[in-house]
Formats: sequence, C-alpha cells, structure tokens
Amino acid sequence: MSAPTNLAHRAVRGVLVTTGGLWGRALLQTVSTVVLARLLTPADFGLIAMVGAVMGLAELVRDFGMTGAIIQAQNLTEKVWQSLLWLSVLIGIVLSVIIALCAPLIAALYNEPRLVGVTLLMAPGVFLSGLVMPLQARATKELRFGTLASLDIGTMALGVVAGIITALLGWGYWSLVAMAGAQFIVRLVVLWAIVRPKVGAPRIVRDAWKLMGTGGSIFGAELLGYAEKNLDNVIIGASLGPTALGQYSRAYALFLLPLQQMNGPLGRVALPVLSSLRDDGERYRRYIRSAVLVIGYLTLPTYAIAAGVAQPLVRLLLGPNWETAATLFSLFAIAGFGQAIGRLRTWLYISLGRSHRQFLYDLVARPIVIGGYFFGIFWGGLNGLVITYGVLTLLLLIPGFAWAISGTFMKGKDIWGPLVRPAIMALIAFAASFGISRLVPTPIALLEVLVGCFAALFAVAPLFLIPGYRRDFSNLLQFVQRMRKPKKPAAAAGEGADGEGPEVVDESQLVVPVEPETFAEAAMDEGYVREELSAIEEGERRHEHEHAGGRRNPPHDEHSPAREPRGRHVRDDDQA
Repeated sequence: MSAPTNLAHRAVRGVLVTTGGLWGRALLQTVSTVVLARLLTPADFGLIAMVGAVMGLAELVRDFGMTGAIIQAQNLTEKVWQSLLWLSVLIGIVLSVIIALCAPLIAALYNEPRLVGVTLLMAPGVFLSGLVMPLQARATKELRFGTLASLDIGTMALGVVAGIITALLGWGYWSLVAMAGAQFIVRLVVLWAIVRPKVGAPRIVRDAWKLMGTGGSIFGAELLGYAEKNLDNVIIGASLGPTALGQYSRAYALFLLPLQQMNGPLGRVALPVLSSLRDDGERYRRYIRSAVLVIGYLTLPTYAIAAGVAQPLVRLLLGPNWETAATLFSLFAIAGFGQAIGRLRTWLYISLGRSHRQFLYDLVARPIVIGGYFFGIFWGGLNGLVITYGVLTLLLLIPGFAWAISGTFMKGKDIWGPLVRPAIMALIAFAASFGISRLVPTPIALLEVLVGCFAALFAVAPLFLIPGYRRDFSNLLQFVQRMRKPKKPAAAAGEGADGEGPEVVDESQLVVPVEPETFAEAAMDEGYVREELSAIEEGERRHEHEHAGGRRNPPHDEHSPAREPRGRHVRDDDQA
C-alpha cells in the first residue's frame, strides 16, 4: 500500500488487530461476569473491590508513566530499557511490602477483618505487574500487536477458566485472586519468552531517570483520574459494606461493556486521523461531526434500551440475586450518555495539541465529581451516588466542551448538532422498552428482554420517515465505507503539508497503544477503559517531540481561518 493511500484506511489497518483483541477481551469479560456472578456472592466481589481500590493506587505509583514512556521513546537503548526493568521491579517489591504491612490498616478502614488475608495474598500482584509491564511495553514498541492481542485473549481465557474452576470448588472470593494470579503468571512466562530480555547487573543509568521524568510529567492527571474512578469503591465499601459494593461493582462492570466496545476502538481510529487534520479546519470539523454521529447513534440508544430492560437483562445475565445491581445498571445509563459523548472532548484536546488544557480542566472537574460521591451516598445511598455521578457527568459536558474548543476553529454546533436526533431516538427507545417490558409480565427474563428490545425498534422505526434521520443514516454508511475502503491517491491525501509532494506517514504513529490491565484490575473483574489517560500521555509526548524538533503545527484559532480542503469540496452539512 503506497504512502498516499487514504489516511483513515491506514489508521483502521493499524488498529485492526488491537481492536479485535479488545472485542475478544470483552467477550471473555462478559463470560466471566455472567458465570462468576452465579457462583459467587455479591460480598465476594465487594471484598476484592475493597482491596483492589487501594492496590490500584500502588500500581499507579509503580508505573509512574513508565509503560507509556517505553512505548513512545524515540531512541531506547538496551541499557536504558534494562534500567527501567530493574527500576520497575524494585519499585514493585517495595510497594508490595508496603501494601502487606498496611493490611491491618486496610481492614480497619473498611471494618472488615477478612481483608487482612486478602491484602496479604494480593500484595505480590504489584511485584508481578512490575515485571510484566516493561516486557509488555517492549513488545508493544516492537509493534508485535498480533502477538500481544493473542496473548491478551489467551491469558484472560486461562484466568477465567481458573476463576470458574476454583469458584466451583468453593473457594469463594479467593477464586477472583486465583483468576488474576493465573493471568499474570502465564503472561510473565510468555512475554519473557517473546521479548527474551538481556538482564544485566542491577544498575539504573541516568537516561532512565530522564525517561521516568517524561512519563511522570502528567502523574497529577493520572492521579486525579484514578481518584475519580476508584474513590467511589472506597466510599461505598467503608459506608455500606462488601455486599453493597459487590452489587455496585457488577453493575459497573456491565455499564463499562458498551463503552469499551464502541468508544475504545473508535477512539484508536479517530485520534491519529484527527491529529493529521489539525491544520485543515473544515475537514477536521466534518470528521468530528461524523464521529459525533457515530457515537450518538451507537451509544445513546444502546444505553437507553439497556436501561429500559435493565431488570430482566441483569436477571438473565447475573441470576436472581442481583436486583440492586439491576437498578444501579439502569441508573448508570445517565453516566453512559455523558461518558460516551465526553470521549470526544479528549479527542479534541489531544488531536489539537492542547493536552495541558485538559489537565487544567481536570483539576477543577474531577474534584467536583469526587465531591459528588460523598453527597450522593449521603443523600440517597447507592442510588443517590449513581444518580449524582450521572447528572454531574452530563452537566460537566457543557463547560468541558466550551473549554476544549475555546480559541479553535471548532464550533459548539459541531458537537451538539449531530446529537439532537440520536438523543430524541434514545428517549423514545427507553420509553418503549421500559413500558412494554413492564406490561408483559413473564417469568422468562429472555422473553421480557426481547419484547422490550423489539418494542424499542418498532417505536423508533417511524423516525426514518423523517428526512433528517434518513440523511444521518446515509452519512453513517458513507463514513463506514470511507473507513473501510482506501480512496485513490488524490491531492488531499497525497500531498504533504506544504503541498509539494506525498506525505509519508509512519504507520506505527497511527496506533495509540493499549496498556494492559493491572493485577488489581484483573482481580476486580470489572474491565477497564484507559484510552483517556494513555491518549493524554501520547499527546504530551508528541507535543514535546514537535517542539524539541523545531516543528510546530498549532491549530487555527477563531481569528485565523482554516485552510480550505484540497480536492473535492464538501458541503458543511456533509457528515462524512
């Protein structure tokens, strides 16, 4: 495939294997959630989530941006990589010992004596992560995406099997620890065989500290992100106990599945393409509108229908002991709307080279969300926390996008305009699925889910008689076709930024790497979405690299008209 081939197509090809790995993991995650929910109690999941929330902080300190720094380093010598490996192992050992020593304190925090033994057994997981993460980062840097995708799916499958077998044997919450342990031990052995590291004497060279400084430059943003995503577990566990936290964790795991499968792969396609269009305002805006349209029609109706049939759906997936989780899952749909749309904000920050503005925004927004956890659980317990979280997620979209597009060629209508019709469709779908599924009482959960889904489809079908919806559907098809098929070389795709020749794009730069889950995340069995933080690291490093090399491509601001796109001109209402 020649260099002038359509950039979007190259991006899709570059992330195809990674996306397949994400979908494979999601399938295994679903199997794990469905089977283990029937073999374990809510309290079992809650106990592991209690320790996992604390261990995750140690994992964050251990990594300190090191994984992303290894992947993005321009020139990584063998001595520097060996130093980073030793450093990661050393930090992992120290933190494992600290966590083990803190086991009584963790048990006291939650007033749960069983956590002493759980913490002691899970503490070595930080050491295992310290060994695995540098090896995984090295393999990623060498672009072994097919191997890594197979390894991700294979080790997770083995872990799920281990967790199910031990749960059948009556291990209870220990089966979740066994699941994570099996994954990481096998991953370590296989990665060691793949990378074949030449481990010298323990020594840390000066350049390794410099690389750590690069990775740690946004540690504050990572810490805020971690606090927002994990303090809810700590608050619920300390206030309401392991059973309530277990119900919450299973609802949250189901809530993450649509985000993982829709926004994750789409983001890894969109970010590189948007970054390449940052100097072409009209094309950039059209691509954003297309992405908004895709996200709107994929996620908003999906969460709406899922919320409408939440009770029978959770009963079908998890069994009869998860009524509280079903209610929470339906309420999480509010946050699902906000998070799905909010991903676009991160794309804007990164692709326009304004990651520093996201950090400033997070300094204000994330503490507000964290404060909402305390208010919500005081106001209405579990339901109050989830409702508060969802409402804040939606409300913060307004200042978040206003701050993201301020001073750029982007307009507010580029974000909100394409969302109006999907939002109306989502409301109709929710009303139909919720109402009809309640009017058809049946002890068969599957039948109730199917009735609700078909009711939603019949209710929204007349919308496509409206020209606006038909135009949206046509634009979606065009967008998908353009992402799947490369265009013939043309001026718009084949010329470089100066218009004098073909622009040669490094295929490896089109891939936003996927960092593996930590030991704590594997034990909590919730899945994870780390696109946002990895993308921020990616954007900061590319931004620093551009400045270091004397090359700067600032986005056009509102006083500087964007360059007209070369080649075929597209109307402003062309969403593709």
